[in-house]
Formats: sequence, C-alpha cells, structure tokens
Amino acid sequence: MGIRTSPGASAGRESVRNKNVMSKAKTKAPEQTLEEVKYLRQLIAEGIPVRIRLSSNEEVAGIIEFFDTNFIRVTRDGEPNLFLFKHDIKYLYEDPDA
Repeated sequence: MGIRTSPGASAGRESVRNKNVMSKAKTKAPEQTLEEVKYLRQLIAEGIPVRIRLSSNEEVAGIIEFFDTNFIRVTRDGEPNLFLFKHDIKYLYEDPDA
C-alpha cells in the first residue's frame, strides 16, 4: 500500500509557501539609499553648474557649495548666495547652458 495524504495536507504546505513569498514582498524599501549624498558631493567636487526648480516653479541657477540634511547652499555669479530648504525643491539638474 502507498502512503496516503489528505488533500488538505498539500494545501497546508502551499499556504506556508505563500506566506513566505508574501512576507518577502512586503519588506519596505530602505528609507535612504545615500545616492543623493553621493550625487551632491560629486556636484560640489567637480563644480558642476545646476538649475534648481522650486515648489513655486521658480528656477535658481548656480553652483552647490554646501548641503546638509535640510538645505542646500547655492553660490551664484553676480547675485546673492542662497540657502534653499530641501523640502522646497522639486528637482535639480545639471545646467547644460553654463
């Protein structure tokens, strides 16, 4: 005689597998990857001119000289230097015109 298993036994194993798959899929992404820090350090080290678009759709052009967890310092030619809070920044990009 062969070994008999009930239909519920294989279903139990499936549910254990599904739980393992679901627990792996629900892991959170890391809160910070530190790529922002690397990119800002590169911009500072190489003196790359940038354009920064603010939440108010205003644009600021200059060179990033310093950054912190909360703000970025932008040095501009012929205009005052600015401290911009990061929460006011939509995005920034390297200025191809400069």
